[in-house]
Formats: sequence, C-alpha cells, structure tokens
Amino acid sequence: MTNKTIDSVESAPAEADSHDPDIDDPADELVDEKPVDANPSRRPRSLRVTVRTLVTAVVIALLAATVATVTWLYIGAQRQLDAQASEAANKAHAEKIALDYAVNAAIMDFKDLQPWKTKLVAGTSPELNKKLTEAAQSMEQIVVPLQWSSTAEPLVAKVRSNTAGTFVVDCFVSVQTKTLQTPEPLQSTATYSVTIDSNNNWQITDVGGVGKVVGPK
Repeated sequence: MTNKTIDSVESAPAEADSHDPDIDDPADELVDEKPVDANPSRRPRSLRVTVRTLVTAVVIALLAATVATVTWLYIGAQRQLDAQASEAANKAHAEKIALDYAVNAAIMDFKDLQPWKTKLVAGTSPELNKKLTEAAQSMEQIVVPLQWSSTAEPLVAKVRSNTAGTFVVDCFVSVQTKTLQTPEPLQSTATYSVTIDSNNNWQITDVGGVGKVVGPK
C-alpha cells in the first residue's frame, strides 16, 4: 500500500457513530407525546343541572308533601268520625239497656211476682242484685195486700253523663196501675235513673230516682 492510499484513508470523514446532543432525536419526540385514550367513555364528564330539571324536582317535592298532608288530614278526620260513631253507638246501646230495664221493672202482677223479681235483677251487678232482691221481698209485703198490677210502655231514655264508660241514663216510662182501691187503671209517668258500666259487660250498677213525674190522670 502506497503512502497516498494511507493518507486518503486517514483523511476520510469518520463514521457517524457519535451522536450530537444538539440534534433532536425523532425517537425522543415520540416518547414525549401523551398516549391517546382508546376509550373515550372513561373521560370525566361535567355534571350539568338545568333550570328545568331543578324546577321539576321542586314541583315533585311539593306534590309529595301535599299528598302526605292530605293523607294525614284524611286519616285524622276518619279517626274522628269513627270515634264519634262509636260514641253514638255506645250511647244508644246504654239508652236501650236502661229503658228496657225500666219498663220491665214497672210491670208487675200481684198474682205472680216471680217474673217481676227475675227481671228486676236481670243484667245487674252482684252488689245491686243483692240489694234489689232484698227490696223486692219488702215490696211484696205491700203489693200483695193492695192487689197491685201494672203495665208499662217505654217513652224515652237519655244519657245524662258518661264518665270513662260509665253511663247514667234517665228513663221515662208510661205506667198504668190498678189496685184494690182503684180498679180503674190510673196512668202515670215514672222516671228511673239507671247507671251502666260499659267496661264491665254493660252491667247495671245502680238504679234510683224511681218516682212519678206526672201524677195520675
């Protein structure tokens, strides 16, 4: 190899093995770019509340409150009506018991007083039953010599008071009486005050006020 050939080799430009830091590498540009999201649905979305949606929500809330209020008022009114109906039914029941008792207590026949004695204590409490039984025995000593017989018809009964289920009922009964001295029937009106305990199987606990309101006619 000649000297000329050696000089040519040494003077040839070196291979571009070394990298100039000032030159941008295309690979670096690819590394710096953000990857593209392949699933757009994962991107955060902003929540938008329109005026129409807000108004609709308010209207629905007001309607719900109105329905709840109306329902509450209806239930309250229904309960009040039920309570009034129950009270009226109880009063009517007490008046019927009292008036039936008063009529039966006013009917007697000296020839056979046992039916009167039985009805006199019917539906009464044990304490009142004992008192009335003793009173009937005493009255028998008067009724038989007078040859007393009487019939009765109901007039009216009215609840005077109701205290915790204890009714006091005033009853009026039309009575026709015949005795040995007055063979023609005498008409009179008798009143009875009958106390009934609805909490104890509607038992009659007291009877009083028996007397003539209207004298014989």
